[in-house]
Amino acid sequence: MDLTIDWLRLAGESIGVLFLSPFLYIALAMVWWHSRQSNVLQRRLFHVRLRGTLPMTAARIVAGFVAGIALSALGFAAGAQLTASTLVCVWVATFVLALFKLRYVCLAYAAGALTVVQTILSWTGVPDGDDTVNRVWQAVKDIDGPSLLFLAGLLHIAEALLVRLQGSRYATPLFLEGKRGKPIGAYSLSGLWPVPLLWLVPAASDSGLTLPWTPLFGMDGGPAMAAAGWTLAAFPVLIGFTDRTATRWPEAKAKEMGGGLLLYGLAIAALAAGAAFWGQLTIVAGAAAFILHEGLLFWGRLRERGHQPVYVQDGRGVVILAVLPGTPAYEMGLIAGETVSKANGVRVRSKEELHAALQLQPAFTKLEVLNREGNVKFAQRARYAGEHHQLGLILAPDEDAEYVAAPRSSSLRQGLRLAGARLRGQGARRSHGGSEEAAASESGPPPEGRGMSGDGVLALAEGTPALEPEPTRRVDDAADQAFGAGPTAAAKPVPEGLPPRSGRRK
Repeated sequence: MDLTIDWLRLAGESIGVLFLSPFLYIALAMVWWHSRQSNVLQRRLFHVRLRGTLPMTAARIVAGFVAGIALSALGFAAGAQLTASTLVCVWVATFVLALFKLRYVCLAYAAGALTVVQTILSWTGVPDGDDTVNRVWQAVKDIDGPSLLFLAGLLHIAEALLVRLQGSRYATPLFLEGKRGKPIGAYSLSGLWPVPLLWLVPAASDSGLTLPWTPLFGMDGGPAMAAAGWTLAAFPVLIGFTDRTATRWPEAKAKEMGGGLLLYGLAIAALAAGAAFWGQLTIVAGAAAFILHEGLLFWGRLRERGHQPVYVQDGRGVVILAVLPGTPAYEMGLIAGETVSKANGVRVRSKEELHAALQLQPAFTKLEVLNREGNVKFAQRARYAGEHHQLGLILAPDEDAEYVAAPRSSSLRQGLRLAGARLRGQGARRSHGGSEEAAASESGPPPEGRGMSGDGVLALAEGTPALEPEPTRRVDDAADQAFGAGPTAAAKPVPEGLPPRSGRRK
């Protein structure tokens, strides 16, 4: 009983240390920044965002903390020889790998590289040098590669579960530029979660506590086996992923990614556990951490190349790229990948035709929709006065699209600038140069210019006039009126729809 109380007291102290650590709050700030960048990109492309920054951040923090509790419980059975010099080596290895490719910023890559280097140097030996070389070699020699790889494997298992849980829910619709310059729709599945850990490590002095069992990485006869006791190391870890798809539905892509990451995490954890008892398996586990991760990415991209884009306008109607939550389109059950072929009995093939058809019945909307399998379904709904977004569709891009998301191979500077958005083609007007600050503000109005909202978003405010048929009409004025922000005196007002729900007789 006294031992249980001692461990609970130690856990409480470690949690206090964790919440006093500045690294935890840096991790939380990075999660918020990642969510905000996603919304800034959406505002640049569509002038709207699907979800708020704070709700997304809160959901990811809660999910990350739950994953941290589960992993910390597994840590009591595993243990690890994590020292300050090991953590420094991990940071240095991560920085060096990032110089080659930014996506190498991952614990699995760093742990795999350090394990391979450690094994090779133990075979070849290190020539005598000055004190600095000897200290570096001693730090590398003291790394417990199997326990570090085991932790990386568990983190990837947690990442796989989080991808399956939140990957498609918070997927971001994008406009991309195809190989021939034609704009296509796509989805970015990305996430960043803070995972606070309480990990079992050997105590540095006689103040450690005993355990009624021997942890996994204390059975190999290494330094952990000779430790006087055990204690808890509290530290936060950031796990995340990013991928894009233009040929798969978001939920299918998230399921595929989650399954691949789960198999990868299980394989690395199993190899690391075996290496704890058979040292020759250590270099295999380290190399597998690199090779299997690269193979997982190559497999995902290979599957993308074997399919045609699905978020493109094909002439059968207007293809839906996304649906804003809480809007009439959301209540009508419309989803990404479906095609609106008729609106109020009128065949539509462009956003302008859809807009005009919706004005024929200002109090009611009836849509004929082709679902993802190509079958016809019907959706209808009354339209009420006072609803800010009537329909709330984000449509697949057409040739008027101006802003697109930068390719994945773009530089870090491009990713930070305008949240990764860039101009498509050479038809940009100078007014965009002065509108970047407005686009970067989530709460500010949409920037002027021929923005992507005119290409994708159907968010029609009450009393908005139909688009003018003159070809000389400016597209940015049409976009402003589509959001209810442009002048309406020059056009004949459309009759209002049904009265607000709150004002109707019950």
